Amino acid sequence: MKTGFKGNKQALPVKTCRGCGRAMSWRRKWARCWEQLQFCSERCRRQH
Repeated sequence: MKTGFKGNKQALPVKTCRGCGRAMSWRRKWARCWEQLQFCSERCRRQH
């Protein structure tokens, strides 16, 4: 059974999406590309 993250989620890094301005919290799948990440989603990237 997967339990998820048990730490302090407010301590995770946050970025602002270049397209829509929404805040993006750090995710494990973005660990390798966090520095290059600019958009919150593929849909947002295509629109801008």
